[in-house]
Amino acid sequence: MKLYTGVGDAGETGLMRGERISKASALIEAIGAIDEVNAAVGLARAHPHVADLGPLDGALQRIQEELFEMGAALADLKRADTASFAAAVSRLEGEIDDLCAQAPPIKHFILPAGDEGACRLHVARTVARSAERALVRVCETVPVDPNLLAYLNRLSDLLFAAARAVNAAQGHPERPWGRNS
Repeated sequence: MKLYTGVGDAGETGLMRGERISKASALIEAIGAIDEVNAAVGLARAHPHVADLGPLDGALQRIQEELFEMGAALADLKRADTASFAAAVSRLEGEIDDLCAQAPPIKHFILPAGDEGACRLHVARTVARSAERALVRVCETVPVDPNLLAYLNRLSDLLFAAARAVNAAQGHPERPWGRNS
């Protein structure tokens, strides 16, 4: 089987249910943005300081699988089973709490800086926020399970907490934003 088909050369792509839509549609934009989050999380996972945080790497791998599930659910809105995302949101919240316990309490806005692993997590966080905005645009035209939006919102929080935990573990002090210092 060849990787390329040429079917999308005219600017359309196929959904799982067989419908063809523009690659510029809000739905395809959201699916692509979720794929970008997945790649950014994979890049963060590749850094040894992220892997050193024990359960974080396993959580990030699971998140990558969940992001694939989310993209598939969006590509097949009529048959999507997204109930598992309600439980995933709760699980993310527990993981956020665990990560927050690994860094000092936050008292000010901080710059996304420090250890390279932490910076990769900050980039993944900003990509997750972009994907969330793209999904909000989809929600304006078609019904989407609100747990998908909540998941992306919590995911960006988890990535922020993970970046702070990596910086703390590596001894990188947080740099406050200039107005709060």
